[in-house]
Amino acid sequence: MAQKSDIEWTDATWNPVTGCTKVGAGCDNCYAERFAERWRGVPSHPYEQGFDLKLWPARLLQPELWKKPRMIFVNSMSDLFQKEIDRDFVDQVFDVMEKADWHVYQVLTKRSSLMQRYVEKRYKGGKVPTHIWLGVSVEDRVHKGRIVHLKKINSDALFISFEPLLARVGEVDLTGVAWAIVGGESGPKSRPMKPEWVKEIRDICERDGVAFFFKQWGGARPKSGGRLLDGEEWNGFPWQIVPKPILDQLSA
Repeated sequence: MAQKSDIEWTDATWNPVTGCTKVGAGCDNCYAERFAERWRGVPSHPYEQGFDLKLWPARLLQPELWKKPRMIFVNSMSDLFQKEIDRDFVDQVFDVMEKADWHVYQVLTKRSSLMQRYVEKRYKGGKVPTHIWLGVSVEDRVHKGRIVHLKKINSDALFISFEPLLARVGEVDLTGVAWAIVGGESGPKSRPMKPEWVKEIRDICERDGVAFFFKQWGGARPKSGGRLLDGEEWNGFPWQIVPKPILDQLSA
């Protein structure tokens, strides 16, 4: 399922895998699960199986069909580094990303140690291609270890999504990270996010030279609380890590 995305920090989504299992408090009110389960049992619907894990080999080559460069969020409806996904299939996803290198790919996971081990093995200690961005989700201080795993990856294109931010993260070293996204939870059971949690991350980003993007306050709907922090929008983006050929085409 490839589509134009409403997510503020990307252009399109690509889901060669759908479905996932919960691994932390940030998963409790998963938007992807809520969407997918609406269609469980509907014959021939892409989410007939609800949010159960499913691989979609027929979708693997979709990025090669998009000739205009895009920022592509990989597996917005899943997590590529689930243990249940055969590593051969993960290899195929990376093969496509490496071949269709006129796009930027944004890969986000909560299975940070598995991602770290996978890319170390795939690239044998060398750098991950700069058009493949690797990121982790961190919802509170309990899961800051994901950042430690992320920073062990040999890449200039590392990012963190503090969304949904559910508690104070506290002091953390973000040097070597290119980009941080912060957002509050949305949906009927959304949990509130305190301004001081967001400002703390913003100030750490400014200290450590990290582009800071504030996505939303959250609420019943994603746009309920707007996205102003201290009266302004924060749209930081790590343009310095976008490969020049892609940057030239995106800005054309």
